[in-house]
Amino acid sequence: MGADGRRRETTVHVAPIDDMKAVVASVEPAHQLIARARIGGTVTSLKIREGDIVTAGAEIAAVADQKLFLQMQSLDQRIRAQQAQRDKAKTDFDRAQELLRRGVSTKVMFDQAKTALDVAERTLSALQSDRSVIEQQAAEGSVKAPGPGRILTIPVSVGRVVMPGETIATLAEDNYILRLQLPERHARFMRAGDRVEIGERGVNTGAGARKEGRVRIVYPEIQGGRVIADVDVKGLDNYFVGERARVYLTTGKRNAILAPKSAVYRRAGVDFVKLATGAEVVVQTGDPHGDAVEILSGLHDGDVVLTP
Repeated sequence: MGADGRRRETTVHVAPIDDMKAVVASVEPAHQLIARARIGGTVTSLKIREGDIVTAGAEIAAVADQKLFLQMQSLDQRIRAQQAQRDKAKTDFDRAQELLRRGVSTKVMFDQAKTALDVAERTLSALQSDRSVIEQQAAEGSVKAPGPGRILTIPVSVGRVVMPGETIATLAEDNYILRLQLPERHARFMRAGDRVEIGERGVNTGAGARKEGRVRIVYPEIQGGRVIADVDVKGLDNYFVGERARVYLTTGKRNAILAPKSAVYRRAGVDFVKLATGAEVVVQTGDPHGDAVEILSGLHDGDVVLTP
């Protein structure tokens, strides 16, 4: 206890602490999905707008190819004609079968009628299969969302002609991450699973409450002298894609003096600590570290301060 009996003496020392650096990260979707046209044709409808949230498999646009409808009409006519030929072949076969049973016809005529019926039925089946193919192609004109997410861009408009594989819309998955781009000198300090701190949303993010995140992956390629890393953070759902956030991360160790937070008091806009000798010292504080705060100036290694 101190001389006044109400304070406790604490000796401050220089100790290694994590060297936290502030960098700017951007909000990005963990995966960006692309909805593409599966057939060529004209965009007849768009059921989405930028910013809409869609579910997996939801129809977002329709592409129609007029040639498919013409081909289907042509096949319908050929199918009806072939059905008439099949019906005639079936009648001829039934007649030949009855005549053969009565003994007034030959086996050769019966076989010919049976063959003609088989050919007519197989030809009809082939035409119906061709029509099913055209129906499937027409159904593929419905463009569906490849997964759940938010619509980012729609590079097409109603009435535009598109080719197979052309992009109809881009989607951002519901899961957002923070993407960091760090100078390559920090590459040796970054590891998957490392803890980082994220400042408050907005411009003034220095002194507010911070969120905690974890590095999910550090990409092994350096681009333009920068290391790319992704950070998992909860509560990014309402952020804009591309929005910037301030991130604090560890880039090594450095020596610093830490004093208990309770030892620092403020008067007239200036921070003070009281030494065991009774003298008051003006100090400049830095970042908090748990129950302690970094002292940038004003104290030296071995100083004894008083805390409540």
